[in-house]
Amino acid sequence: MGSGGAGTGRGVGSGVHDAHRHLGALPAHPFYGGPPVNPDTAAVADVDALLRSLDEEGVERALVIPNYGVPDVTASFALNELVLEAAARDDRVRAGLWVSPRPQDAELTAQALQLAGESGVVALKTSFLLGGRATDDACRPQLDAVFDAAREHGLVVHVHTSPGAASDVDEVGELVERYGDHVAIHLVHLGGGMSGHIKLIGSRFFDWIEAGKRVYTDTSWAIGFAPRWLAAEVQRRGTGHDRVLYASDEPWGDAVGELARLRAAAGDGELARLWLTENAAALYG
Repeated sequence: MGSGGAGTGRGVGSGVHDAHRHLGALPAHPFYGGPPVNPDTAAVADVDALLRSLDEEGVERALVIPNYGVPDVTASFALNELVLEAAARDDRVRAGLWVSPRPQDAELTAQALQLAGESGVVALKTSFLLGGRATDDACRPQLDAVFDAAREHGLVVHVHTSPGAASDVDEVGELVERYGDHVAIHLVHLGGGMSGHIKLIGSRFFDWIEAGKRVYTDTSWAIGFAPRWLAAEVQRRGTGHDRVLYASDEPWGDAVGELARLRAAAGDGELARLWLTENAAALYG
């Protein structure tokens, strides 16, 4: 694959399908008791900037989701319209809508789900980073509504993963068990760290596939050993080749680094073609 974005230093190669990146600027926030900061330095604030990024990186298709991460979720809900605008502007873009499992966000989530049938929408994104748990009964009505909408409209549900607390594989795996027979679930970040990688690659990811669960993952944020191990397990087990996707997670990930790591693991044959292009094309159209 040739590089895109001559002179930018960010070209990742033409033909790549990015299964997870963000759009929108967030307000500065005093994370962890420090001063207000904007750590997502590569965030793109509007559709024009997003499309320039796709040009520079040589991305053929991208699933674009509202940026999130600050405790004020209204900022992310407000970006749903911007993501829809991006999908309407350029056929390379598919939209993922931000929704929340928290009971205090039920009205905002209901409003977002009214957009689930809009042209270009292929996914719903939720996370427990800002509160709630998959196993919390107070979150069950919102989660049921999200997965019901996904099933009705044929959408994929994106779920953030990271080790420990409410985003741990032990917690979010409950969603796969509960809804994965009928709704495709994309577990972002392959578990998000050491323990998550080992839980998923060691058995659970493959156990779910063999049980008929519609589960997918990407290798953004993955520690170096994990994509290699994942590729080896896919080859050894003879399953899972169609369930792994490339994702940059820009601006929280790094497109060049994420792609290099996945390419190194997948090689330059059929597995690379599936993981970098075909699986995302099949899942997101």
